[in-house]
Amino acid sequence: MHENVHNYSVRGEFSLRAFTGYGNLQLVICAAILTMYLLSVLGNIFITAIVYQTSQLHTPMYYFLCNLAVLDIIYVSVILPKLMVMTITGNIHISYSGCFAQVFFYVLCIGTEFFILASMGYDRYVAICIPLHYMLIMSHKTCLTLTVFSFSLGVLNAMIYPLLISKLSFTNFHEINHFFCHMKSILKLCRTEAARIEILITVDGIVLGFSTFIVIVVSYMFIISTILKIQTSSGRFRAFSSCSSHLTIVLLFCLTSLSLNMKPENEFSQEQDKLLSMLYIVVVPLLNPIVYSLRNKEVLRAIKRRFSKFVMPL
Repeated sequence: MHENVHNYSVRGEFSLRAFTGYGNLQLVICAAILTMYLLSVLGNIFITAIVYQTSQLHTPMYYFLCNLAVLDIIYVSVILPKLMVMTITGNIHISYSGCFAQVFFYVLCIGTEFFILASMGYDRYVAICIPLHYMLIMSHKTCLTLTVFSFSLGVLNAMIYPLLISKLSFTNFHEINHFFCHMKSILKLCRTEAARIEILITVDGIVLGFSTFIVIVVSYMFIISTILKIQTSSGRFRAFSSCSSHLTIVLLFCLTSLSLNMKPENEFSQEQDKLLSMLYIVVVPLLNPIVYSLRNKEVLRAIKRRFSKFVMPL
């Protein structure tokens, strides 16, 4: 045991415990992860391609949706392939550099996604509450500015944690009780300074997560107030259906990620935390293209037009 721990220190590696309690189901777990990974990546590529090829979908809402798709593809690709390799081969080691890379891209994508979702909320507010000025306010320049702002803050925020964690002194026990390099699980292995970074994570979650969530909530308060003033039921339904997809993704993504990252950790809850992490790392990126495809008539019409070109007339 001491020899293995020493080897971890020399090689500069962590080991990931992942789903250790399901030894007889490793192949089933791997097949499920592979299926969901492929569906998530292909689904997000598909919805991006449909938007790119359909001029009617060249609107701010779908522009932000494509940014969401890119973020989803990045962070599932950073985490899930490594998890599948671990499940198949039994090699649970991950290098320091690989671990810190996971931390960087994970924080980058999660943080940026909050800003993009807030931008989409603002877009829906302008579209429903100030429709006459929509094209003027949500211009190409505005959309580009919001995107650059979102990614810039996401990158700056993500750079902090690998730099801080890489300077910490770790104990000889290098086993992370998670299926990826989850920051709070890494900090449990640190000798000193971990408490300060845990406070930073909590404060960052409050400032970044809840501030963007509040922007979305306030936007929808104005949206709902405006919708209720519409006299016809068909008009109210059309207005609400235009933002129902965004609201669905916000509730899935924000509530699961904030509840996981803000709750205190203990040994008893870590297995539940892994399952909750799978929800927004795997399921939410998979649902994004499905929700926006099935709940938007414009997207459905664009898909039908694209598929009809491949159907030869009888």
